[in-house]
Amino acid sequence: MEADPPRPSLARRLGWNRTSYVLMSGFILLLGVIAYVWWPLVTEYLATYNPAYPWWMQVDWLLLGIFAAMSLLLMAGADVRLDLPIVVVGLVGGLVIEAWGTQTLLWTYYTNERPPLWIIPAWPIASLAIDRLYRMLAKRSQVIPQRWMDGLYWGIFGIFAVLMVVFIWPTRHLSLTWMAAGLCAFLIFTPVDRRAMLLEFAAGSALGYFLEYWGTTRECWTYYTLQTPPLFAVLAHGMAAVAFWRAVRALRFVLSPVWRRIQDRIWLRWSARRSLNTLQRASSPSSSRN
Repeated sequence: MEADPPRPSLARRLGWNRTSYVLMSGFILLLGVIAYVWWPLVTEYLATYNPAYPWWMQVDWLLLGIFAAMSLLLMAGADVRLDLPIVVVGLVGGLVIEAWGTQTLLWTYYTNERPPLWIIPAWPIASLAIDRLYRMLAKRSQVIPQRWMDGLYWGIFGIFAVLMVVFIWPTRHLSLTWMAAGLCAFLIFTPVDRRAMLLEFAAGSALGYFLEYWGTTRECWTYYTLQTPPLFAVLAHGMAAVAFWRAVRALRFVLSPVWRRIQDRIWLRWSARRSLNTLQRASSPSSSRN
């Protein structure tokens, strides 16, 4: 009777690898740097603790849940070659989006910074989490016919375009708003892969809901409509995910030859060092006596 094959470990089932632990360590280190640099904000938050109430009633369970979910997603299938462009685009894109929103006063942060630099690192982390969600959706959506995806694409992005016009209408006289609207129109009407863009939009909106609900209900940031959160803000995370996905594709296309050369150099150095170590062990006195 044949023995049952061994069950894969929990780490393997979750898609963790060596890079996953490195990425998670960097995430924790980044949180530590943010807490150190903006320590007054941390102390201000800790000062809200009231010993008259049980501690478990004062824990922000939603924030902890978002942190745990993003951490698990972050570590799933981590790959430096694929993740590095996402991090770069997330940082730059997040800074651009936050600058647009805070400069036009579509939303404001409780610190009144325009934009606050401490929020920018959250964008690449969210971008990596959205990338993992997108991969999951891509695997499970293959059974949906392409013609259905095409119809959903124009319907969903058409609704988003209408919501965007309504939401940004008070700032229609500002050049930053025209630039943002023009970029969204360009992305919508030049789809390179309708299925992929629709799935990126869905993944970004799903994560965006929880981020926006937490931020607006905790008054970390406030939209001019005072909604907690506005529907457009949730869907805007999906549009941002699409924009980042397109930018990452372009970046990988431009940098692929350069990255390949870097990989070749690293491989050559590693191979040469390994060969040198083998020769040294072979020529050592202990090996000679044997």
